[in-house]
Amino acid sequence: MPGNDPFVVLVVEDDLDARRMCALYLASKGCTVFEAADGRSGIDEAIDLRPDLIVLDLAMPRVDGWTALSRLRASSWTMDIPVVVVSAVPDVRDEVLRLGADACLEKPCSPEVLWYQIRGLMRVGPHVRDRVKRFAAH
Repeated sequence: MPGNDPFVVLVVEDDLDARRMCALYLASKGCTVFEAADGRSGIDEAIDLRPDLIVLDLAMPRVDGWTALSRLRASSWTMDIPVVVVSAVPDVRDEVLRLGADACLEKPCSPEVLWYQIRGLMRVGPHVRDRVKRFAAH
């Protein structure tokens, strides 16, 4: 987040109410928000939009969040986009971080907590995120 410029967030969540609540809250904070209702659409949107950050659910139809995260990390187009996983699936933090997520929050998660996590990630440059990931992998 260079300076105070607004940034683009892609919210990938199959639950319409959760997706809309998240999108409205982030928009109220000045973000430009795009939405996707499943992992397949999320991958396509991420490639087309190249958002500054992706909020990703795990349990979704068509392509689940696990597969979406793996594909996002495998693509040269999306590998550097920070991903915050927000999921009700218990005890997944270590696994999603190993797969390349930058953060993992457990549902229910208040929009304010998500916002603080996003702000923190956007303050940290990609070079710092890469070092943290390499350290966590060992």
